Amino acid sequence: MSARPVSILQPSTHRAGEYVATRPKNPFDRLVDLADRFLHGIRRRWVRERRRRKVGRAYDMALEIARSIPRGSEVLDVGCGSGFIAHHLSALLGESVIGIDLASKAEAPIDYRCSDGRVFPVADNSCNAVLLCYVLHHAQDVAVVLSEIRRVLRPGGLAVVYEDIPRTTWDKGVCWIHNRQWRGRTGACRFRSEAEWRTLFESYGLEIVSERRLSRCRNLIHPVRRQFYKLMKNAHSSK
Repeated sequence: MSARPVSILQPSTHRAGEYVATRPKNPFDRLVDLADRFLHGIRRRWVRERRRRKVGRAYDMALEIARSIPRGSEVLDVGCGSGFIAHHLSALLGESVIGIDLASKAEAPIDYRCSDGRVFPVADNSCNAVLLCYVLHHAQDVAVVLSEIRRVLRPGGLAVVYEDIPRTTWDKGVCWIHNRQWRGRTGACRFRSEAEWRTLFESYGLEIVSERRLSRCRNLIHPVRRQFYKLMKNAHSSK
């Protein structure tokens, strides 16, 4: 019995983006093929490692944030970026975390809502906590953002804020580079001192419950002095 013929027009079973080796015609082609395989493997591992590090850093921050927010809290993550912090925090708090940012979507599977950066797409007094991870220095009108935080927080609600606080010449240089990288996307960054942040928070009815200095070594790509703030909405403020 003759072998069954196989059509050369059969659709490929290879997935999109998968490396497909071709039979080399001579020793030089074989060497090029091996080099292509090697480079393809390196690129694939680099992409996987970057994603692993991104997800891992987000989990570390989510663990830290979860210690400051009661379990079951309804949280809004302002400027959530990839959404991985919100994703991990949802599991840690047992409540879905809403993430908002300027992009059309987030990488992580979260309740994501696109925002113009001025009006938060959530109702008044609907959140127990608002999270801002290195976001406020990107705000083009920080007064509007702080007003929106007060609007969406319930009485006694918490705001968790991470901010860069450049003090030394080194810090200012790192922040200058950061501003150059981001001003085309979000506008010019505005970095403030601890005294300036305290005055701003208090003037918008956000009482500082606790604060602490963070290590420059948290992010070796952006080694700058940082501060963690835990704020509470003051129900007696006029703003």
